[in-house]
Amino acid sequence: MTSEIIIDAKPKEISIALLEDKRLVEYQNESRSANFSVGNIYIAKVKKLMPGLNACFVDVGYERDAFLHYLDLGSQFNSYAKYLKQVQSDRKRLYPFNKATRLPDLKKDGSVQQTLEVGQEVLVQIVKEPISTKGPRLTGELSFAGRFLVLIPFGDKISVSSKIKSGEERARLKQLIHSIKPKGCSVIVRTVAEGKRVAELDSELKTLTKRWSDAIIKVQKTQNRPQLVYEETGRAVAMLRDLFNPSYENIYVNDTEVFNEVKDYVTLIAPEKESIVKMYKGKVPIFDNFNVTKQIKSSFGKTVNYAHGAYLIIEHTEAMHVVDVNSGNRSKNEKGQEGTALDTNLGAADELARQLRLRDMGGIIVVDFIDMNLAEDRQMLYERMCKAMQKDRARHNILPLSKFGLMQITRQRVRPAMDVNVEENCPSCNGTGKIRSSYLFTDQLERKIDKLVNKIGVKKFYLHVHPYVAAYINKGVLFSVKRKWQQKYGWGVHIISSQKLAFLQYEFYDSKGEFIDMKEEIEA
Repeated sequence: MTSEIIIDAKPKEISIALLEDKRLVEYQNESRSANFSVGNIYIAKVKKLMPGLNACFVDVGYERDAFLHYLDLGSQFNSYAKYLKQVQSDRKRLYPFNKATRLPDLKKDGSVQQTLEVGQEVLVQIVKEPISTKGPRLTGELSFAGRFLVLIPFGDKISVSSKIKSGEERARLKQLIHSIKPKGCSVIVRTVAEGKRVAELDSELKTLTKRWSDAIIKVQKTQNRPQLVYEETGRAVAMLRDLFNPSYENIYVNDTEVFNEVKDYVTLIAPEKESIVKMYKGKVPIFDNFNVTKQIKSSFGKTVNYAHGAYLIIEHTEAMHVVDVNSGNRSKNEKGQEGTALDTNLGAADELARQLRLRDMGGIIVVDFIDMNLAEDRQMLYERMCKAMQKDRARHNILPLSKFGLMQITRQRVRPAMDVNVEENCPSCNGTGKIRSSYLFTDQLERKIDKLVNKIGVKKFYLHVHPYVAAYINKGVLFSVKRKWQQKYGWGVHIISSQKLAFLQYEFYDSKGEFIDMKEEIEA
């Protein structure tokens, strides 16, 4: 199996697609102006205590206050609070971390009103993004994650991933980390650190230590509260950090800044794979070129089709996700109704495992498979589901089919489920239900081009239109509409086919890729 990452970076948002054997399996879309992501650290103030919940609400600058439970303060909270006061007591000279006072661990049976007070400043880290009507979820136990290691200030433990089975390797890693670990910090050794040399681990540990130092310096020098003191790496790099493996063949990026960021990261963690990071310079939108747009439109929405006419119905409620499996117009199996049900269910298991990763669905998922009478078929389906979910990095738990034919799945939820609206609103009628003749559409476009070139002064631009419209404009070599426009308005007129656009929809971009708004409230 080969894997490729396609990164579509736009001025206002960044989209990342992971392809396995050219098939879309993970998709993330995030606004570049988004202020919240898992891993960000804030110096914030306690806004309200909730003794009944043994928790408090903290103002981190979001429209809804973030939630912090007493048990999430972390065992080293007293040490953090003491050090925070020492750091803020002197704005000119930073109190050294290696001289920080270690206080007794926080009592597990304590109460929030005895530990915190309204207005108190706390260092907190986001562990769950805002979902639905809930604000972010916080923790007081800070951690800085790298590819091989995780650094946790105010600790003194060295933990090795349980997935590293070799006792000899576990002992080597523990001894190695013990010799390079900074004083007063805990370190977790991740699975991918197996077999790595001391130089690689030491380099990453120094990088993580510097991130902690930089965060504390920002706490000392800034007075505004709440204040972001450490920002998790960009979405592209964060995804690479968790997913990167030697099977990657290519990482394509269409933005110079993001390309350099990704290349620097890959060069740091795997110098031998530096060449797989490639700059995409094609005129066709990057997602269209790699068939991502079509897969997004066919994979999201309420109804998802898969093999031989069968389909899934995916509904999201406040409490859970509900999935219904339907055979559709699937032809009968040689083994009869039972065979048809088994084949349909096995295909549904594969597609559902992909959908869970693709949409990042979390919480409780209940699946209504087609009823099967044979116990061995039900067991086969359960095993197939477990196998299909092995590639999923999120923690999950799968229960066998109940007597009602339902399968229950729980999956770790860190951010809201990805929801892509695949339905297209009419871009031409403005809600009236009537449009001008589509034959006159090119005349409308020409008026826009004339205004752009002769009034605004933009000589080189790219006009993105639906593939059918692009085919019409480009039809013919010498007498095409495109050639007529180029002769009239200059050779800076470029026509680009874009699968994301509706039939009579269009977008203008300048030579730097910046969007040009040429829409009017009511099209002439």
